[in-house]
Amino acid sequence: MDQDSARRQFLKLGSAGAVLAGATALAAMPGTAEKAYAQAATGSLLRTVLDRGKLLVGTGSTNAPWHFENDKGELVGMDIAMAKILAKGLFDDDSKVEFVQEDPAQRIPNITTGKVDIVLQFMTISSARAQLINFSRPYYVEGVALLTRPDAANKSFDALLKGGSATRVAILQNVDAEAGVHQVLPEAQVLQVDTQANVVQALESKRADAAAVDLSTVRWMVAKNPTRYADAGKSWQNQLYGAGVRQGDLDWLTFVNTCFNVAMFGNNSDVYDAAFKEYFGVTLPPRATGFPSV
Repeated sequence: MDQDSARRQFLKLGSAGAVLAGATALAAMPGTAEKAYAQAATGSLLRTVLDRGKLLVGTGSTNAPWHFENDKGELVGMDIAMAKILAKGLFDDDSKVEFVQEDPAQRIPNITTGKVDIVLQFMTISSARAQLINFSRPYYVEGVALLTRPDAANKSFDALLKGGSATRVAILQNVDAEAGVHQVLPEAQVLQVDTQANVVQALESKRADAAAVDLSTVRWMVAKNPTRYADAGKSWQNQLYGAGVRQGDLDWLTFVNTCFNVAMFGNNSDVYDAAFKEYFGVTLPPRATGFPSV
């Protein structure tokens, strides 16, 4: 039995079987693994999840391309793919995950109360939230981007910029909307609209030359309807998306980060790459060997 197999077998036994199985497990591990076991936190959520046999993930179901139901009623999206990556790492079976659908306002409460093991629900990493929960490494860099029409003469960012004060940009109404658009299009007219759907409608009806929405939304809409929508090729105001977990459990956080790192940068990137292509229309380049890029 190799070191990884021995440790997995031992962790699955949980605290109840640890005393009886300790001698056998330790005999199969080299000295470094034995030392690591002696220092392991028996109360870690990692052991609890392994004993339970499934992963509990807080997420949503109405926000493509992150979490939504497909034509078969199945929950899919980039957040769902990340959850399956974790389940595969835990049980070598990506189906061993239970999704707990929640309102975005319940993301942090459900983590802190233990209702879920982890939240994967397009959660922006912030210093304020990090005072309440721990975040995994980022698995997507979100931003504001410009959705345009492929049949428009000014569909590119350069053309929109050249248009100056004649360029009209629709954006969801908020206190920073005008300033945000003017960061990249300083002379543009800013049309503040009441809903995201109406932001896109302003573009479709040609009341606006561009719609300022999330980069992931632009990529999703262009990937699904390339004859209807175009990406102007500009994004800004970077925000990091990560998974949320409870504070005070380094073993669990480290495991989550390990799974994500391997899926994003290691030799098991097929699931992450396929999801990125399906939901964002982007083919990721081969991972370079040599100097770390994690």
